[in-house]
Amino acid sequence: MRFVNPIPFVRDIDRSREFYEKIVGLTVREDLGNFVLFESGFAIHEGRSLERTVWRQEFSSTEPYGRRNLLLYFEHEDVDAAFLRIAPHAEMVHPVERQEWGQRVFRFYDPDGHAVEVGEPQDLGASGKAK
Repeated sequence: MRFVNPIPFVRDIDRSREFYEKIVGLTVREDLGNFVLFESGFAIHEGRSLERTVWRQEFSSTEPYGRRNLLLYFEHEDVDAAFLRIAPHAEMVHPVERQEWGQRVFRFYDPDGHAVEVGEPQDLGASGKAK
């Protein structure tokens, strides 16, 4: 068995696709209407249709799907440039800052309230520890 990816539920698939494509800078690989797969392997799914598929019913809640209990992680070669592109269009958690393990990251919320982190690539080497 191999893990492939999480698929966040989104309320408005068009709004979320545009956000991840135009603001975050991901490239759409496949758009099936209620499911969008990006070239990186990241995907989003329209929440109501996924509720019907998984639980065989739609839930009437209008709460955001993002519950501040999951962090979507991306890497970018130029974290500062990514921050400048994304920050004006998203609710920021914090600007670029160095973490205790040495990596520079920033965090924000997507349109559904999912927490997103963008960090500079890390060279973990054979030990699994950042260099």
